[in-house]
Amino acid sequence: MYDVLLGIGLDDEPRAVAQAEAVVDLPGADGDVTAHLCHVFRDNPQGASVHQLGTVRRAREVLEDAGVDCVHYEASGDPGDELLAAAEDVDADAICVSGRKRSPAGKAVFGSTTQALVLNADRPVLTVPGPDGE
Repeated sequence: MYDVLLGIGLDDEPRAVAQAEAVVDLPGADGDVTAHLCHVFRDNPQGASVHQLGTVRRAREVLEDAGVDCVHYEASGDPGDELLAAAEDVDADAICVSGRKRSPAGKAVFGSTTQALVLNADRPVLTVPGPDGE
């Protein structure tokens, strides 16, 4: 069994689909992989659940259509820290994220969840380009 934690964003369905497709393409994905679909809420005044997010639902459709088992996971706080904690919690074999194209200055000023994961994770991080190669 292989467990992959997918850090799914809020408003970018094409990126969520790209992540799901990358997991589907893993060897033995149909039956041997469990995808942990995780969204980290920064601000959630309405009390939304990861189950309600369109990006998560769409990723789940792609994964389940390919025979990949899915589990929902949600957290609140800093996405980088919380994704690392979630990976530890579910004992993920890998973390899958889709970064955004940023300039070097943009990364330094605003930070980057993908960069934080690549630098701080104690397990492989699969970075998936967006649908336009971003």
